[in-house]
Amino acid sequence: MKLQDVPKLKHTDSGNFFLLAGPCAIEGEDMALRIAEKVVAITDKLQIPLVFKGSFKKANRSRIDSFTGIGDEKALKILRKVSETFDVPTVTDIHEVEDAYKAAEYVDVLQIPAFLVRQTDLVVAAAKTGKVVNLKKGQFMSPEAMQHAVQKVKDSGNDLAWITDRGTMFGYQDMIVDFRGIPTMKQFAPTILDVTHSLQQPNQSSGVTGGRPEMIETISRAGIAAGVDGLFMETHFDPANAKSDGANMLDLSLLEGLLSNLVAIRKTINGLS
Repeated sequence: MKLQDVPKLKHTDSGNFFLLAGPCAIEGEDMALRIAEKVVAITDKLQIPLVFKGSFKKANRSRIDSFTGIGDEKALKILRKVSETFDVPTVTDIHEVEDAYKAAEYVDVLQIPAFLVRQTDLVVAAAKTGKVVNLKKGQFMSPEAMQHAVQKVKDSGNDLAWITDRGTMFGYQDMIVDFRGIPTMKQFAPTILDVTHSLQQPNQSSGVTGGRPEMIETISRAGIAAGVDGLFMETHFDPANAKSDGANMLDLSLLEGLLSNLVAIRKTINGLS
């Protein structure tokens, strides 16, 4: 597929990587619009194609008292408002077949969570909406195995598939990125590196996932050098008080400096090819 196939996606001829960015979860309208305004301004300045990201609900939680959302329809309407206000496409993750049809009315890209990417009914339902389907590579899957997830989308009559690597389990409480998988998965579909989730430290005894946000720039730079088509990162103006995944999110104040460095690296890489 081509980036031009995504509605509202701008700067597709800039030669830059594309970016999926926003908060982990939609916590409210004001926070979503505040984050979107900043991210859109930065990506327009740097001519980076942007898809605004926000989960309308969080189903994969370690503890029953963890934040799961503000209400499905309320959060989806906020994503629609972000899209209409800033003229950008949006992406959200889905967890059940019914979610695919519900979310497709509001967003441009449907994301299949890593733990669910082998769930055929879910992948097929997402594909049949005609939306772009972003397939997160399971933490337990090889890069080669992702060709079958992509094929499920294509066999459902949809050629709009992306693959996102979000790291591989390393022991019980850590993730690693195997950059050898990037060129492998690019054979099957445009490939994105999920920087912030790759730096999670899951399965903590507290039931709250940890993370290493100080490594975000290192992993991002390596991803660009390895040739990823896009980057995925979650960002928030107050990660310490974010209601989901704050431990591995990028502070919004650091986003412009990071992206500026990554654009410079991408230009160098483009000059070598």
